[in-house]
Amino acid sequence: MSKNLTKRSEDYSKWYNELVVKADLAENSGVRGCMVIKPYGYAIWEKMQAELDKKFKETGHENAYFPLFIPKSYFSKEASHVDGFAKECAVVTHYRLRTAEDGSIEVDPDAKLEEELIVRPTSETIIWDTYRKWIQSYRDLPLLINQWANVVRWEMRTRLFLRTAEFLWQEGHTAHATQQEAIAEAEQMMNVYADFAQNFMAIPVVKGVKTANERFAGALETYCIEALMQDGKALQAGTSHFLGQNFAKAFDVKFANQEGKQDYVWATSWGVSTRLMGALVMTHSDDNGLVLPPNLAPIQVVIVPIYKTDEEFAAVSDEAKQLMARLRKLNITVKYDDRTTQKPGWKFNEYELKGVPLRVAIGPKDLENGTFEIARRDTLTKETVINSDIVTYLQDKLEEIQAALFDKALAYRDSHITEVNTFEEFKDILDNKAGFVSAHWDGTSETEEKIKELTKATIRCIALDRVEEAGTCVFTGNPSVGRVLFARAY
Repeated sequence: MSKNLTKRSEDYSKWYNELVVKADLAENSGVRGCMVIKPYGYAIWEKMQAELDKKFKETGHENAYFPLFIPKSYFSKEASHVDGFAKECAVVTHYRLRTAEDGSIEVDPDAKLEEELIVRPTSETIIWDTYRKWIQSYRDLPLLINQWANVVRWEMRTRLFLRTAEFLWQEGHTAHATQQEAIAEAEQMMNVYADFAQNFMAIPVVKGVKTANERFAGALETYCIEALMQDGKALQAGTSHFLGQNFAKAFDVKFANQEGKQDYVWATSWGVSTRLMGALVMTHSDDNGLVLPPNLAPIQVVIVPIYKTDEEFAAVSDEAKQLMARLRKLNITVKYDDRTTQKPGWKFNEYELKGVPLRVAIGPKDLENGTFEIARRDTLTKETVINSDIVTYLQDKLEEIQAALFDKALAYRDSHITEVNTFEEFKDILDNKAGFVSAHWDGTSETEEKIKELTKATIRCIALDRVEEAGTCVFTGNPSVGRVLFARAY
């Protein structure tokens, strides 16, 4: 199996696009800007989904499902929300096709909808229209709902997983009796995302809040987690929004409080998407292919037989199946590749490309010696392990690889956070080193926009753990109360 991957140092974007396709994660579809997620890629997404869904339910949330189509009038009820999504909306205008005189299919002009329907770019409007019927009293609160769904945001420049017209995600939408409860919810979900990114994806993140320019449309505060990819660009890995009472007022969602008075509920929304798949690829993978953290690898251990005769194949297979059974008892996902249509070298190459954390090779000599040859994907090193120790060894190695991938990504991230004090330093770092640039900012949208215009760098977040310190803005020289993180981003 020939990889022929472009090296990251030559063209990082091309390397990424090639890897996603060659590793069987996804491919472009017949619909412009949309992708087909292939079984191997979807298996990774399923693991992400399962772990996140578990975390959501542990924090009291329930899953529901809301319509794909949203009446256009709903969007007009929250002005900043419609402004934020107006240019990305796909609109359904008719409900029927007909056969034209030349035999082709055309839209029936007599089948125009009385009101156009928006294909959901996000579900706040349809959900808050529904919540009006569900919420009457403080006894109905908090309402903690999550939805797993697809959404459409019409993109002109697309890239598999990172930016597609249609993508998969989850979106949480909650209603609360008080402002304090809603803010606590938004912060809690940011922390859930950070825990998932760091402990399951092995991706270190910075927790923070967005500037007013970068907030979600209709939010009073947007909490975020920001990650850094190997090319020095930032990627927004998850967001959680405190919506105040904006949507409750727009859709008249009131409740009777404990004093019997009517009040509007307080709201949050939060979500992550298949963009995380792109983050996973770009954080860990190398010029040989995918590198997957064991917690999210569809196959954690693959066993490849080495043999020449049918008798050797039978003996190796018996040993392999015994090992597979022992590993499965420990909930380790294992595959025995007993295909006779491909040679071992081809298989080794395939599983290296697909990022399987550990590969076990078993041949006749291994059976004689009571050993196994183990290849580790992240370091590309091999070891020989005796049979009696193999299960414990593999279990320990998976934990070691998970931790090592996080530590490697953390070391890279931390070495690419650079403090600057002048605009010349700012531009130099962006052009020659990349990564996060820690700089003072005067707090104005005008300065933020000017820096973006001149450098293509945006404020990724105001880190929650930043130290308050007096300084001068890197661009204007005006007073500043602390540093923020800038970067060029996906």
